[in-house]
Formats: sequence, C-alpha cells, structure tokens
Amino acid sequence: MSSLPDIPAAVTRSPARLTPAVLQAAELLGLYRAELARVLHLQCGDIGLPGAAREKLVPGSRSWQQAALFIRFYRALFAVMEGDEAAMCHWLRASNRQLEGVPLLLLVDEDRLGEVLDHLRSLPGARVCQ
Repeated sequence: MSSLPDIPAAVTRSPARLTPAVLQAAELLGLYRAELARVLHLQCGDIGLPGAAREKLVPGSRSWQQAALFIRFYRALFAVMEGDEAAMCHWLRASNRQLEGVPLLLLVDEDRLGEVLDHLRSLPGARVCQ
C-alpha cells in the first residue's frame, strides 16, 4: 500500500518537503524520471537527481505549481483507488473513455494534469484534495 495519502498542505509550501514528496509519488506510480520531468515542465536532466530537482522547484515557478498539482493528483488517485497501488498504476495506464485517452499520456504528452485531477475529483469515493 502507498504511503503518501495524508500529506499536509505544508508540504506544497516547502521546497525541502515538496521535492521528495513528488519524487516518491512518481516512483510509487511507476513513472520514469523523464515522464515526471515533462509533467513538471523541466528538462529530463533536471530531474535526474533529487538534488537537481530541488534546485529547479522554485516556489511560485511553473514547475513548482505543477509539482503541487501532481501531489494533489496523487492524493485524489489514492483516495479513489482506496490506496491500491496496483489499481492506481493500472488506472494511470489504461484508456479512459471520460478523459478520451490514457491518463499517463494526457499528463506527460498533453499537459492535462489539471483536467485529469478534476476528473478524479468528480469520481465516487474521491475526497476533495486541496
């Protein structure tokens, strides 16, 4: 079972907390670092090492905003899938009729993280993850 569901809001306000949380969530979802870099609007090399990502996640930057949104996305997916890591990974990689695509590809290739998060929040079992 995943271990990131109850991240306090303070995590999304602290570079020392947000970066490791994002890296952990991506790892738990089986994302490659290159995929995470695209979601965060970073270069692949920027996210290769945790220290490099920390330098790039500047509070208020586009990458910072995407990272905070990614944590909200992870929390919403965790809630909908009741913490079932296998189900979370499957949902992320399976075609979704309501989203008209594969959620992972929508996040990585189409920059639709906000739309995918909104969809998750609309599903039964989802709790509002602020």
